[in-house]
Amino acid sequence: MKSLLSIIIITLLISCQSSKDKKIEKSKNTIASNFTYKDRFEKLLNYPVNPKKIPRSIDNNFEKMRTSKSTTWTSGFFAGNLWLIYELTDDNKYKDKALEWTKIVEIEKLNDEDHDIGFKIYNSFGHAYKTTQNEEYANVIATAAKTLTNRYDDKIKAIKSWNAKEGKWDYPVIIDNMMNLELLFEATCITKDSTFHHVAVNHADKTLKNHFRKDHSTYHVVDYNPDGSVKAKKTHQGYSDSSAWARGQAWAVYGYTMAYRYTKNKTYLNQAEQTANFYLNHEKLPDDGIPFWDFNDPDIPDAPKDVSASTIMASGFYELYEFTENKTYLDYADKVLETLKQPEYLLNKSEDAPFILNRSTGNYNKNSEIDCPIVYADYYFLEALTRKEKI
Repeated sequence: MKSLLSIIIITLLISCQSSKDKKIEKSKNTIASNFTYKDRFEKLLNYPVNPKKIPRSIDNNFEKMRTSKSTTWTSGFFAGNLWLIYELTDDNKYKDKALEWTKIVEIEKLNDEDHDIGFKIYNSFGHAYKTTQNEEYANVIATAAKTLTNRYDDKIKAIKSWNAKEGKWDYPVIIDNMMNLELLFEATCITKDSTFHHVAVNHADKTLKNHFRKDHSTYHVVDYNPDGSVKAKKTHQGYSDSSAWARGQAWAVYGYTMAYRYTKNKTYLNQAEQTANFYLNHEKLPDDGIPFWDFNDPDIPDAPKDVSASTIMASGFYELYEFTENKTYLDYADKVLETLKQPEYLLNKSEDAPFILNRSTGNYNKNSEIDCPIVYADYYFLEALTRKEKI
């Protein structure tokens, strides 16, 4: 038994080592590409630090700013954006400001009220730890991972996404939750405790089993009975229960590519590729690579687009390309980054808001954050830039 445990731990450590990001080699190309976004980067840098007003979005008239406290699922992205800009520019003023914003969300390491602790903590403290190797930040990640496991039910074999609301859900699991597994995988790398890895794998396996349709598109929400059987397959943010919500497809591709990075389970890689191919081959995907918010919205081509779906997918595709060497994924990601340089999508220097990109759609069904700048679109855009530089 001790020998088997040693083998498992060694395997996990190898996967942890292989998951480490390569450092960007600064070059003339890097400097040139960053110059395009210099004015926008400075808008983020100069936004005043306020723990009660973390930037989230601004309306498409650039008049009404939407901010949040640390409890909101988007609270870790702004700090993450500054960390990524620091990685791209090597300019210490971005690192210093990133640290200020990162410390604001530390309290969330103990918040087990939702599954989004991964978005909050890993997208901020994950970068802080990778950049500084400060063990205090590693401890925050480990504590947050422990908190996240409080939402795991071993009978259902999945992490509960939302708390039950007025009988609407029993045990809802959303495709977005795949993104929070990176916190758990990294916690095993930090602590050598395989429990976190085990929970992440069980959740990925359960999602793999029940979230995908025959065409490899994904449902948004799967609700479970207490015995682990499926109660219902629904949507919360998509056009309908049977539709392909664009950002949901991106969460799936990115999430299973990331899960493959840590596990080398080819079933995960296969699912990422099949959902990627569904997305790329869809007749409603525009030529510029920026999808409408839901592939099944009957108002297409007059429906809102969702830049955030394209940036999540582009970032995921750069990693998927490295694992598969399928140039189709590289070409799409490159196309998205080129498209997003256009005035339709890239905010100009006169627009005074701490964002980089326009035309994302948050929650169409609630008429919330429609066709406007949103913080997480910027995050995955910046991450895509760093990944492109490393290829």
